[in-house]
Amino acid sequence: MSVENVLKMIQENDVKFVDFRFCDTRGKEQHVTFPAHSIDEDTFEEGNMFDGSSVAGWKGINESDMILMPDPSSAVMDPFFDDNTLILRCDIIEPKDMQGYERDPRSIARRAEAYM
Repeated sequence: MSVENVLKMIQENDVKFVDFRFCDTRGKEQHVTFPAHSIDEDTFEEGNMFDGSSVAGWKGINESDMILMPDPSSAVMDPFFDDNTLILRCDIIEPKDMQGYERDPRSIARRAEAYM
């Protein structure tokens, strides 16, 4: 799904919240929820900053800035929330080099696939 289709999906489904989801290295699903009106094309190019020190085993407080980069192909409506909520899976990006974080399972899987 393209970014344009995701933005259209938000409008057509009267989405109130967008839930950015990712797994930590231990397999626990983490998430950060944003109001839908804050999601635009820039969100998919620049991502959203978050505190990586709040994820167990990831970063120390002194170097905790990380980027949640949503994957538009993962967009799906959440059937369980009372308010219309869109789920987007995210890649975790290191802001210093804009590369996938070494402990992000999605990044690990991509590197393993490239190795093979």
